[in-house]
Amino acid sequence: MMTLAAEIDHNGTSPEKLLAPVLSAFWDQPDSWTLDTYRRHEGYEGLRKALAMAPDDLIAYVKDSGLRGRGGAGFPTGMKWQFIPQGDGKPHYLVVNADESEPGTCKDIPLLFANPHSLIEGIVIACYAIRSSHAFIYLRGEVVPVLRRLHEAVREAYEAGYLGTNVLGSGLDLELTVHAGAGAYICGEETALLDSLEGRRGQPRLRPPFPAVAGLYACPTVVNNVESIASVPAILNKGKDWFKSMGSEKSPGFTLYSLSGHVTSPGQYEAPLGITLRQLLDMSGGIRAGHRLKFWTPGGSSTPMFTEEHLDVPLDYEGVGAAGSMLGTKALQCFDETTCVVRAVTRWTEFYAHESCGKCTPCREGTYWLVQLLRDIEAGQGEMADLDKLNDIADNINGKSFCALGDGAASPIFSSLKYFREEYEQHITGKGCPFDPARSTAWADDKNTDGKNAHRGVNA
Repeated sequence: MMTLAAEIDHNGTSPEKLLAPVLSAFWDQPDSWTLDTYRRHEGYEGLRKALAMAPDDLIAYVKDSGLRGRGGAGFPTGMKWQFIPQGDGKPHYLVVNADESEPGTCKDIPLLFANPHSLIEGIVIACYAIRSSHAFIYLRGEVVPVLRRLHEAVREAYEAGYLGTNVLGSGLDLELTVHAGAGAYICGEETALLDSLEGRRGQPRLRPPFPAVAGLYACPTVVNNVESIASVPAILNKGKDWFKSMGSEKSPGFTLYSLSGHVTSPGQYEAPLGITLRQLLDMSGGIRAGHRLKFWTPGGSSTPMFTEEHLDVPLDYEGVGAAGSMLGTKALQCFDETTCVVRAVTRWTEFYAHESCGKCTPCREGTYWLVQLLRDIEAGQGEMADLDKLNDIADNINGKSFCALGDGAASPIFSSLKYFREEYEQHITGKGCPFDPARSTAWADDKNTDGKNAHRGVNA
């Protein structure tokens, strides 16, 4: 696993100096996941500093740091903690969303596999702040090696006194439960996750009430992403000013960028928010030899795609938003000119149709019909009118479904039609995919595959 932190040169030139990574600082060391290794790198020092503060002061400190949720929406973490009512006589819960399922997203799972104690320390700090005595980690059930390693880290934390009764003599009693989900993309939506955690079918809840008022077991609940919570210990240990010295004014700090697809050196690149894809590609060896970038996603398949013209867009919440997309989970999937846009969008849409929980009509019916139209177009059996139908159906899903899954399904449709409508038309007028090896010689030069399986879509 490659890790890298870059210092951004605000003059627009390539980054020249490397900063020490934070979350990924010792991923490559032997036994990086153990408590001993974590403590050798100032592990649990942030917790000691947090326990010396009053809970309300701790919340204000995290809020002042400017830490924003790393799960996709970018909502301020400290503000989310502040929403929990105090003195209500109810139990408070912290739920960590580790159900990483977005196509192209791969940051929380490597983090948990290599450095689980950063999350555990962040959980203890967060629970102290919101006055919670029970926390849950909802982990994607398919990642069994991560589950085993996380269980072992929790055992170590209990044994060392970081969990359990009277944590470090602070008076805080905290239980931590690791729960393995059954493998449903919809459970990445926070209220569907809560339903699943309670033993019910994972489906989004109607809001209000919001989880901060009536979440897990109808009690006040904070739901945070893995990376969000894991970033807290470093802020407490090194200071909020240190954290704010990185990134941009409205999007401060460091974060993990998942670079995948047709790049020379894919992997996790930990850099300050605001770095550009051009800078990341410079550090990773660029697009694979002999090819050029065609399109890419800034935050996973549910975010509107970008093209070469967006290489210098600052990868922070404001910069990406101003350019017409969303930073999301910072899953930078890069596709070169051998990739058929129609095929890639079809595969993504098939995923969303399969993972729709079926609770609301726009998403349940809309994603089904999007798949039918896209399959016809890809096979050369579509009509020009189908392009307007695609746009119309996506519009009937976007903003009208019960949760954000519908919006995510519509995003690739809108953006691909915006930037690559001509390619859709070529499928229709040419009665098939122009990237089909049987119809085109464009694939013969793919040295990486010797001409076999060159047509790589979403999983390239």
